[in-house]
Amino acid sequence: CDFSGNLQTAAMHMHISHTHTINLVAGSVVMAFEEVCPDRIDLIHKNYRKLCNLLVDVEEWGQVVIISMLTRYARTQFTSPWTEGAEFDENKAFYDSDSEEKKDQTEAKPYIMDPDHRLLLRNTKPLLQSRNTAVVMAVAQLYWHLAPKHEVSIVTKSLVRLLRSHREVQYIVLQNIATMSIQRKGMFEPFIKSFYVRSTDATHIKTLKLEILTNLANEANISTILREFQTYVKSQDKAFAAATIQAIGRCATNISEVTDTCLNGLVLLLSNRDETVVAESIVVIKKLLQTQPTQHGDIIKHMAKLFDSVTVPMARASILWLMGEYCEKVPKIAPDVLRKMAKTFTAEEDIVKLQTVNLAAKLYLTNSKQTKLLTQYILNLGKYDQNYDIRDRTRFIRQLIVPNEKSGALSKYARRILLAPKPAPVLESAFKDRDRYQLGTLSHSLNLKATGYQELPDWPAVAPDQSVRNVEIVEPSEEESSEDSEKTSSDSGKSSSGSEKSSSESESDQKKKKKTKKAPQKKSKPAGDRYTEIPAVCHSLKHCLIPQNDSKNPTFRTSGISLFYVSFQVTTSSFGPLKTYELLHHMTGKGLSAKYHFPRQPCLYQPSMVAVQVILNNSSDHALEEIHIGDRSPASLNIHCFNTIERLEPGASVTVSMGIDFSDSTQAANFQLCTKEDQFSVSIQPAVGELLMVSTMTEQDFCKEQGKLQGMNETSATITMATANASRQAINKQVLSVANVGEVPSSQNNFSRLIMKIVLKSTKVLLLAIQM
Repeated sequence: CDFSGNLQTAAMHMHISHTHTINLVAGSVVMAFEEVCPDRIDLIHKNYRKLCNLLVDVEEWGQVVIISMLTRYARTQFTSPWTEGAEFDENKAFYDSDSEEKKDQTEAKPYIMDPDHRLLLRNTKPLLQSRNTAVVMAVAQLYWHLAPKHEVSIVTKSLVRLLRSHREVQYIVLQNIATMSIQRKGMFEPFIKSFYVRSTDATHIKTLKLEILTNLANEANISTILREFQTYVKSQDKAFAAATIQAIGRCATNISEVTDTCLNGLVLLLSNRDETVVAESIVVIKKLLQTQPTQHGDIIKHMAKLFDSVTVPMARASILWLMGEYCEKVPKIAPDVLRKMAKTFTAEEDIVKLQTVNLAAKLYLTNSKQTKLLTQYILNLGKYDQNYDIRDRTRFIRQLIVPNEKSGALSKYARRILLAPKPAPVLESAFKDRDRYQLGTLSHSLNLKATGYQELPDWPAVAPDQSVRNVEIVEPSEEESSEDSEKTSSDSGKSSSGSEKSSSESESDQKKKKKTKKAPQKKSKPAGDRYTEIPAVCHSLKHCLIPQNDSKNPTFRTSGISLFYVSFQVTTSSFGPLKTYELLHHMTGKGLSAKYHFPRQPCLYQPSMVAVQVILNNSSDHALEEIHIGDRSPASLNIHCFNTIERLEPGASVTVSMGIDFSDSTQAANFQLCTKEDQFSVSIQPAVGELLMVSTMTEQDFCKEQGKLQGMNETSATITMATANASRQAINKQVLSVANVGEVPSSQNNFSRLIMKIVLKSTKVLLLAIQM
């Protein structure tokens, strides 16, 4: 739909309406705008300042929609406030004097915030106190994406306040705080105790708080956070305890001062009774050891002693990887571990088998005397394993480490390939990359692009012209002023005594009579109808007329599939190929078959009926008698039946005419087609375009009436078509194939004007204007 007229009209009405009406309308108008034409930024210019000023008084869910729209608008109209040396003095002149400009020609101009940018930030700040959590979250994301960095902390207290809400609210708020805390730790560091885990928290809430505490950890507060983590490790919630161990590993990686402390603490956890804690500790230690090349021996020996008691596949695989990676530091222990694995190889999980094959290959290269036979045995087991990954790895390792004529030159580099130094893993937050999505959106919560998500625009390098947001103030005319004064006097008279009221009313009536003599009288609308009434056929017609898009071909624009009141003369149908539909198959009809089509002629029986022609055919070997129309469903269905066919010989066919009143709807007409012996249930369902009749109009009248259309009476769309089909004749032919339309003679080759009348509504006409 072309929404420009509606948006500007709604804005005008908002200007002259009462405050209560504005509160109800503004949110709905913006919601409709976001659904229909969210990319039409140009329509927001004139209404930007009005929306900013109305924001505090709009109902809560309207505030959420408006803030979302203004956030995207601001990212396209203002320059980034995140530059170094930016100035934020609101009272500073917007433009420098000529003398100052000459002095600073060679220097870069400092950033000065646009007054409209500041207006948005200033007017949304009070909404941080809103009782609606969605409004607070909307303002928080607006400040995060639009405000200068030193002002974003304004939203911190409001977000922390939301943590007292239900767990569903906590979950969304904590996700957004987790993203914020990665880039700006100082915002939430003073409120670190608000993120301490409570025993009553759900697991997903505990995990998010743990994530935030890890993000906020630094040299000053790490000791406090680690003491908190020691308590969490003892939690009965095993998933949360495992997540805590991972958090300890991240702290050890990010803060070098506590790396040794964290590593020693994790080693102590290896003696924990809980298998989950031990397994997670092994996985984290394995990652930390890669960052501590001097402390491998003792820790690896300790983990090797625990190998038999560890059953978690990931933990066993981590120990095997450490044994193989640092086999030269434990030359006596590693072969013994490989011997144990050879006994249980077939019963291990796939991830453990793969690391066993790797361990065997590395020991073959570094200690072949003790492990050569073990390695061959394990490779033979892997060769016939059920998992194809293990079979492929086994074949590759055999060709790599065992030199032969077929292995070629690759075996020379086996040591460099298998024993190459590995880069230490980087333990990062799961929320590191979520800032690519706008905060507060479903895409940010899911960490994937949801359907309907709109990317937040990048800041423009140069701010667009700010004058587009200036609105010309229209002074009321003298007549309007006098009318307002008359209304005011009339209203005041209503609150006075009875005598005063009657006198004021009589004076007002006299004034109104004088006024009506000057003003022309408005024409009345047709009785019994509403101007804005659009039947269901008008909505469906749009989808029938619009073909499939082809992005590789040029476009043409359809506008004005519209409805309005005016009487026209009905003419004969336009030429077009008739589509025939099957009504009754000869197998179902015991030899009687029927097909129907719409001749697109005015129905002779009733003006509200659609003409239908039915072709009856007897494909049986005997004559069919008394063919007629039986019961109909619903019983009130208005059908003009054809006369009973007394006898239809074998192989013969006959064409009969019917009239059906579809009541301005595409609902099927159900009835029975009967013979002397049988009854068959059939139905005729019209296409939208068959509910129309051809009308006539001159080009001048067409343009005149089309100019009157606005608002919800008009539908526009831009469509791509193949170049071969973009001619006027081809387009008219395509439209004619789906709708009974008439062409208005046009003097322009790039315009096609079509007109049609709804059968039931004799005074309502649809106009279709196509510009190629």
